[in-house]
Amino acid sequence: MKHRYMAVVATVLLAAGAGYWLGKARVPEGTQRAGAGDTASTTATAAPAAAASKERKLLYYRNPMGLPDTSPTPKKDPMGMDYIAVYEGAPDEEPGAANQVRISTEKVQKLGVRTEAANLRALDRIVRAAGRIEPDERRIYTISPKFEGYVERLHVNVTGQPVSKGQALFEVYSPELVSAQREYAIAAQGVQSLKEAGGEAQAGMRQLAESSLMRLKNWDISEEQVKALAKSGETKRTLTFRSPVSGIVTEKKAVQGMRFMPGEALYQIADLSAVWVVADVFEQDIGLVKVGAGATVKINAYPDKVFQGAITYVYPTLKAETRTIPVRVELANPGQLLKPGMFAQMELAVAAKGPVVTVPVSAVIDSGTRRIVLIQAGAGRFEPREVKLGARSDSYAEVIEGVKDGELVVVTANFLIDAESNLKAAVSGFGPAAPKAGPEPAQAAPAAQGTSHQATGKLDAIDAKSGTVSITHGPVASLKWPGMTMDFTLANSSLLGSLKPGATIEFSFVERKPGEWVIVKLEGTGAARSSAHQGH
Repeated sequence: MKHRYMAVVATVLLAAGAGYWLGKARVPEGTQRAGAGDTASTTATAAPAAAASKERKLLYYRNPMGLPDTSPTPKKDPMGMDYIAVYEGAPDEEPGAANQVRISTEKVQKLGVRTEAANLRALDRIVRAAGRIEPDERRIYTISPKFEGYVERLHVNVTGQPVSKGQALFEVYSPELVSAQREYAIAAQGVQSLKEAGGEAQAGMRQLAESSLMRLKNWDISEEQVKALAKSGETKRTLTFRSPVSGIVTEKKAVQGMRFMPGEALYQIADLSAVWVVADVFEQDIGLVKVGAGATVKINAYPDKVFQGAITYVYPTLKAETRTIPVRVELANPGQLLKPGMFAQMELAVAAKGPVVTVPVSAVIDSGTRRIVLIQAGAGRFEPREVKLGARSDSYAEVIEGVKDGELVVVTANFLIDAESNLKAAVSGFGPAAPKAGPEPAQAAPAAQGTSHQATGKLDAIDAKSGTVSITHGPVASLKWPGMTMDFTLANSSLLGSLKPGATIEFSFVERKPGEWVIVKLEGTGAARSSAHQGH
């Protein structure tokens, strides 16, 4: 009996276990997953709750449109948009973040942005200036007789002909010269005949001879010709003029048979064994040029030759047209390769004054009124910074103020980043427009920086003097504006083309500053389309 009871109990327990196992096996798989998901959901919900329990430190509130405006307390912008809270550890926690340009990492890679650290280096510099070859003014000679006469014969009759010292140039006939020769010849004979006469007569004749001789010498008659005249006592009809120096005939006015007057220049001869290079140095570089400094000169005609010289003179005047100051370099000219009038390039090496903070020249954006360098402030963040520059070399510029040693500066694609910055500045800030008539527009939806808005309408009026137009336009979906009539500023007067008031138009516009809407694209529709111009 007892054994039977135990067998029944064992059978019931076995059936119950089998039923539990079968029931668990038939539970849908999704039910089990739902149970696991409930646990994970509970855990995930607990994580934010735990993180929320730890309060982050509030730093300030920033303008929702990216304007450089922050507030320690909550506030709204002119459009009624709430300022955004910035917490510790956020990318915008830096106080100067509002002045930074933010570009996505993907765009940075596409632009090919490359940075380089500002470094201390000795900035060797080379001053370059364009110049020209000129003859040495101290080696130019002019032949001009000091008496009236006639050109009897030319021995050198072409410009550019080389001559040697003492070479005959031309022969002249002059009645005055013939008379002076006769006076000297008679006086010389009188001195000889009065050797045995009294002292007063002999002294008077000698004085007359010396006066005649001095007159001939004052007329540039050579010593050799005077001695020949004194020895022979014969008067010559013509007198030969010879070259006083070896050189090149650079000017010839003498023509055979012509009459010349006292002081008239008949020949000009230049000694080109040494020449000048007169280079025009820019005003900002003249402080680096010193007399006696060595200079290198290159001539376009001889690209394989380099000529060495020294600076001998810095001219005291400045050319107002080119803002340059002439500098003289003296060069030896063996073989007379250097010819007056040739163009030359002068290079003057200037020693560095010591290590200074430098950045690559390509990192500087020069607008004409200021110089900007872009500093990398973080991943995708760049800060434009105004700098004061000093000396420059071919590759680097000295930074006197604005950049510290070790700071990363953008050296490539900085103009593209600057353009991005200007575009953001043009549409930064978002204020309500001042409509001319019609209902007040509804609150504008936040627009991304750099986004333009499109609309269609009718051109009501054109004010060419102020560069504005009045347009009645339809609704603007991107700003949630209803249709209205309002004034717009033209980015360029050429956008109008031949459009007249009353034309139906399509246009795009941006907000340059709060309340100022600027049209950047304008074209007519229908019949007016062919006469309108599109802006850039």
